[in-house]
Amino acid sequence: MSGQAYRRRDSRTANERAEETRPMISVRNLKMGWGEKILQEDATFDVPRGSTFGILGGSGCGKSTMLRYLVGLDKPMAGKIEIDGIGEPDLEVGRPRYGVMFQSGALFGSMTVEENIALGVKQWSDVPDDCVAELVAKNLALVGLDGSQTKMPSELSGGMKKRVAIARALALEPHLIFLDEPSAGLDPVASAELDKLILRLCHERGTTVVIVTHELESIFAVISDAIYLDKQTKTILARGNPRELKQDTSNPTVHAFFNRIARDT
Repeated sequence: MSGQAYRRRDSRTANERAEETRPMISVRNLKMGWGEKILQEDATFDVPRGSTFGILGGSGCGKSTMLRYLVGLDKPMAGKIEIDGIGEPDLEVGRPRYGVMFQSGALFGSMTVEENIALGVKQWSDVPDDCVAELVAKNLALVGLDGSQTKMPSELSGGMKKRVAIARALALEPHLIFLDEPSAGLDPVASAELDKLILRLCHERGTTVVIVTHELESIFAVISDAIYLDKQTKTILARGNPRELKQDTSNPTVHAFFNRIARDT
């Protein structure tokens, strides 16, 4: 092998290594809020590639607002967001580089399950029409809803709607998906089944999953890394594995959250 060929191969390997270590999401000095209302200031963090990452905190701390910034629905007051090395996420420009499951599932009630999942595929890809049905079936099987193509959203339970929403988020095969309160309103069994699905997506497909939630059981079952947003200080009070934060944090607010301790009144 010539020295030139060897150098080309070595350079390609180095580039692949750099790609693997680059964060899936990079947030720097993010300022969140509207008008004179400030929710968070100078929020800075990275989301590791292939992680199940949690955005946690009490009510009113800015979890859902941060999600809207990350997916490009709103623009931050200040700061910088990069997704997979590209800045300024914008849902209005080009094919989305990630999938999103909103809290209610946000399925179109007048469309069948198949039509809901196929909508983004037809809009943003060149998949032939005769292959779309196969793609929909594959994603429904992934979320455990084989044969549900012709059902209407009104025929589905809350947990099933969320599974369909996840299947829709995965339809364009993104490396990143956002889930807004995936366990909210579900019974314990449905919630546990959804937790298993999220872990399978991460472990088997390498999908990076960002979850906004305050459900402690799901937090400990699913999330490998997290930030804790605080309403009072308007800062990220803690960062790390939730199971470790439950045991080791010295911050009383963070300790109370992870150990379900009532505030003094």
